[in-house]
Amino acid sequence: MEGLFAQARAARSTTTKDRIFLYGFVYFTTWCRNDCAFCYYRRSNDIERYRKDNDETERLSMELAKSGVQLIDLTMGEDPDFHKNDFADVMELISTIKKETGLPVMISPGLVPDSLIDSFTEVGADWYALYQETHNRSLFSRLRLHQSYDERMHAKLYAKSKGMLIEEGLLAGVGETPEDIADSILAMGGIGASQMRIMSFIPQDGIPMQESSLPDHLLELKVIALMRILYPHALIPASLDVDGIAGLKDRLLAGANVVTSIIPPASGLMGVAQSSMDVDEGGRTVAEASRIIESLGLAPGTVDEYKEYLDQLKARQVYNIDSEMK
Repeated sequence: MEGLFAQARAARSTTTKDRIFLYGFVYFTTWCRNDCAFCYYRRSNDIERYRKDNDETERLSMELAKSGVQLIDLTMGEDPDFHKNDFADVMELISTIKKETGLPVMISPGLVPDSLIDSFTEVGADWYALYQETHNRSLFSRLRLHQSYDERMHAKLYAKSKGMLIEEGLLAGVGETPEDIADSILAMGGIGASQMRIMSFIPQDGIPMQESSLPDHLLELKVIALMRILYPHALIPASLDVDGIAGLKDRLLAGANVVTSIIPPASGLMGVAQSSMDVDEGGRTVAEASRIIESLGLAPGTVDEYKEYLDQLKARQVYNIDSEMK
């Protein structure tokens, strides 16, 4: 295993060197129209929810920017209220955050029509995050109930064609086989995802899969390493959303070069896989992540370094699209 992880770290050193980028996470609405079997925030789960207004979301984004993150990740469920007005408030939010923080923005609105992707591009969103969770169509249908595999795949490919960078991801421990994982790793590279991630499934109350067993801890680490070796230029997250700050070191040693789910403490925000782990205690902060990064002989990236790397990714993406067209 150490040989695998050492090879992954060597592959990382050829692209982002010793730099690890930090993402500020603002889960600004937990309302969702979907009923995914694996998700705590599924429509039919009877839980307390929130919807942050633009002023509060902007304030939290500014707080994250001042703390030292290089990207603002605007995460949301597929909130039916936003769909009713064509995401007008979200468009305004993206534009304001870009202007006030000067940082790149990632948007995770779920499945939206091409016209809305056009609008996200026009207001300056840099990333479109949309996960399949699995590339086994049968398993997809059991996880994402009453949703279209092809429509979801089309949306991210359309976003890529419009110049946005795309993030794709898979979920481990949801009934997949090793072959399914291999297929997903190849599929994520095949569609030219600039950021690809794996997260371990965490059973939570009120979902059909709440009695599922936790996946092997090493599985997520092995997949991070394999993705790093296969795709040296990819941004691969070490999420704080599964094991909290305690799990960061292992993920960085496996080849990750991004820390995601940094959340302001006592902010009223929630996580995804673990809705509250290390949030109010201040564990998911730039200071804590930086301490661990530096203990491994690595260094937190700067905003300029991150923007420069995005420019490189966008240039590679344009080249790949041109090559596909030829």
